[in-house]
Amino acid sequence: MLVKGPMKKTQLLMSQFGATFANAVSIPKMGRSSILTGLYPHNHLVRNNTLEGNCSNTAWQKFQEPLSFPVYLQKQGYQTFYAGKYLNRVGNSKYYNYTLSLNGHEEKHGDHYEEDYLTDLLTNRSLEFLRKLSRPPFLMVLAPPAAHSPWMAAPHYKSAYGTLKAPRNGSFNVHGKDKHWLIKQAKSPMSNSSIQFLDSVYRARWQTLLSVDDMVQKVLDQLKSLKLLDSTYVFYTSDHGYHTGQFSLPIDKRQLYEFDIRVPLLVRGPGVKGNKTYLEPILNIDLAPTFLDIAGINASQTNMDGVSFLPLLVSKVQKSAWRSDFLVQYTGEGYATKDPDCPALGPGVSQCFPDCVCEDAYNNTYACVRTLSANFVEVYNLTADPHQLSNIVKSVDPSLLVQMNQKLIKLQACSGIGCRT
Repeated sequence: MLVKGPMKKTQLLMSQFGATFANAVSIPKMGRSSILTGLYPHNHLVRNNTLEGNCSNTAWQKFQEPLSFPVYLQKQGYQTFYAGKYLNRVGNSKYYNYTLSLNGHEEKHGDHYEEDYLTDLLTNRSLEFLRKLSRPPFLMVLAPPAAHSPWMAAPHYKSAYGTLKAPRNGSFNVHGKDKHWLIKQAKSPMSNSSIQFLDSVYRARWQTLLSVDDMVQKVLDQLKSLKLLDSTYVFYTSDHGYHTGQFSLPIDKRQLYEFDIRVPLLVRGPGVKGNKTYLEPILNIDLAPTFLDIAGINASQTNMDGVSFLPLLVSKVQKSAWRSDFLVQYTGEGYATKDPDCPALGPGVSQCFPDCVCEDAYNNTYACVRTLSANFVEVYNLTADPHQLSNIVKSVDPSLLVQMNQKLIKLQACSGIGCRT
């Protein structure tokens, strides 16, 4: 098995003994809300990372949070442990100098590696939770800051990948001339300073992930030593993808293209065959109903938009029965107050230069593109064009476009069972 990247131990320990989902997708930016609730953004109503955008505001806490999967499992008798980043308004994307909430009690941390480096602290706290576990069943969620900015590696990993550069293949430094306006107006080719910056970010992200790789190994080793590994389902995934130079966009994660919506998804556990790859599209809204299914809770009786893929994992469903269509939606940040160093909405906003990693505009979903220009649509054949270099809308049968648009309209308004087929 050829293993690349900083997550080598994770890939070996998870893939060799479990399943790899090659087409896992996360809704950009609002991914954590969808993971927690199993809902599309138009149903959990988190539009951006502001209180006005419903990010952990009183409405979220009253109506959505009680329906999140950890609450269901706790009511089912699970001992629950959630550590790390929750929602953006709560945090925590810092590596040092942060404040934790220990069941409502503040715990402040400084800048000493041994005591405060958050990824390692989460690892140690998780091992302590497992050691003190009085009885199964349990739910443990670890959400480390890596590979989020500000990309601070552990001291012993700061020199790793010293000459590493972002891949130059696919759509790297290619002008998105047939894309929507946010992409089309980006400066292409990128300046040397932008390329140097994105290379440094790519390298720093890998450095931070080495500690996450250690985390996964230590947790699996602990489960094994406690004789819990064979009876525990373990999931490894992320809440969004990331671009470093694709279509001349130096860095960020908020576009609708494959590089920003694709995420890793590895699963091992009872009944899961090792070294098996699935091609079915799995969404982040499918995680919550899958966790409920594992716990013996009938997820189909909830109003979750996602569907459990546990039957797929344990070979109890025909692959042909899986969904073929899904929705990716994102409304952007839309902050009322802008960084004065950032360009206004319009030309320049998506360039994200080294000294200006700016908010993107609030019109970068497929639906919003159509709102901006009713005649503008993007269509890609991912089999022939996996990097989405050529918008083939003009060569597609008009009747097929009508069918696709009808499916889109249906998904934009779907709820519960109506989203699952």
